[in-house]
Amino acid sequence: MRRVDYRDLIGGILITTAGAGATYHSLTAFSVGTAARMGPGYFPALVGGLLMLCGILIMIPALLREGPMPTFEWRPLFWISLSMLAFALLVLPFGLVPAIIAQTILAGISDCKLSWRGSLLLAGALSVGATLVFKFGLGVILPTFAWPW
Repeated sequence: MRRVDYRDLIGGILITTAGAGATYHSLTAFSVGTAARMGPGYFPALVGGLLMLCGILIMIPALLREGPMPTFEWRPLFWISLSMLAFALLVLPFGLVPAIIAQTILAGISDCKLSWRGSLLLAGALSVGATLVFKFGLGVILPTFAWPW
């Protein structure tokens, strides 16, 4: 029986599926146009096609080599999902910086190797970087700090 690298095979299948979904949506929901006069669906269709190609290029070698069967871990799934939910719930009432700090600390719990000190340093650096990029670089209208009380 031939062994397969299941980790890369599953990853290639997921990437190919995401690319196929993006391509299908852009071709059916938007006008594509031509290369000379690109419509709003041209670039998403192109990126989706490239994503499908990358997924296929990951899957082919995975069929030719041996690899371990990946195990599903619930802890990272729970904590990272909770961190995204916390960001979504905190960004408008409390502001960008507290939401990023809460998200980074909750996501850091999912990794046993990251200490509390490292998580707080990462949260501070991400808060400063996101503020510089989104508030000052892009001009996104989000409060940096907004206390609801």
